[in-house]
Amino acid sequence: MAIQMKELFDIMPQVGQIEWISIRPVKRGAVESVEAIKVTVEAGLAGDHYGKEGGKRMVTLIQKEHIKTVESVLKKEVDPKLLRRNIIVSGINLLALKDKTVQIGEEVQLAITGLCHPCSRMEQNLGAGGYNAMRGHGGITSKVIRGGTIKVGDTVKMVKE
Repeated sequence: MAIQMKELFDIMPQVGQIEWISIRPVKRGAVESVEAIKVTVEAGLAGDHYGKEGGKRMVTLIQKEHIKTVESVLKKEVDPKLLRRNIIVSGINLLALKDKTVQIGEEVQLAITGLCHPCSRMEQNLGAGGYNAMRGHGGITSKVIRGGTIKVGDTVKMVKE
């Protein structure tokens, strides 16, 4: 008996890992890298300016493997701070998690709300062609549905519904 396409969306045995965490305390301000951070339903990542309860963009995630693709296109190394995303994850296809719930570490759960498209700042931050290099590789957005603390090295996995 063949697996139905709808069933395939729920098969995700891979487990990712947090490689990097950052916050942006002020809109358009500098990005600060952290090793661990408190996450709440009310405010997202502690100290991040996007912290608005119920917001669909409380936490942004980007795949490390996609950053490598952008670096390949631009033919240069990219500082993660220039991408302005909150969490870099390796080892799991983040785009396959759209409309799913993910567990980070032991406590935190995020509802994946959509794609995180690049903004015009990518041209400024990455140089000529930066915006187009990021298209399709900008990551995902999420809202916090269960808080706690996350840290670099924590696992990222899809929650079975």
